[in-house]
Parts: sequence; C-alpha cells; structure tokens
Amino acid sequence: MIRITLRLPDDVHARLAAQAETDRRSLNSEIVHLLEVALAAVETEDESL
Repeated sequence: MIRITLRLPDDVHARLAAQAETDRRSLNSEIVHLLEVALAAVETEDESL
C-alpha cells in the first residue's frame, strides 16, 4: 500500500466526509471506493470502443 498526501478544497472534503458517514466508511475507504468505481467505469467505457 502506498501513502500519499492529498490536498482537497474544503467543500470537496465536506462532501466526501458526509458521503463516508452515510456509507459507514472511513474517509480514506470512501475515497478509495469512489476511485475504484470511477476507474471501473473508465475501463468499461474503453472496452466498448
């Protein structure tokens, strides 16, 4: 696992934190989940070309 420092605008952080709470995940887990979903969508889009 790689550790990174990520700078987020305050409003994006607030939205992520709220979604993480709704989904009962940590903020880190929510960010990883959303990135995985986005990457899967890109891969699916690329395969359909």
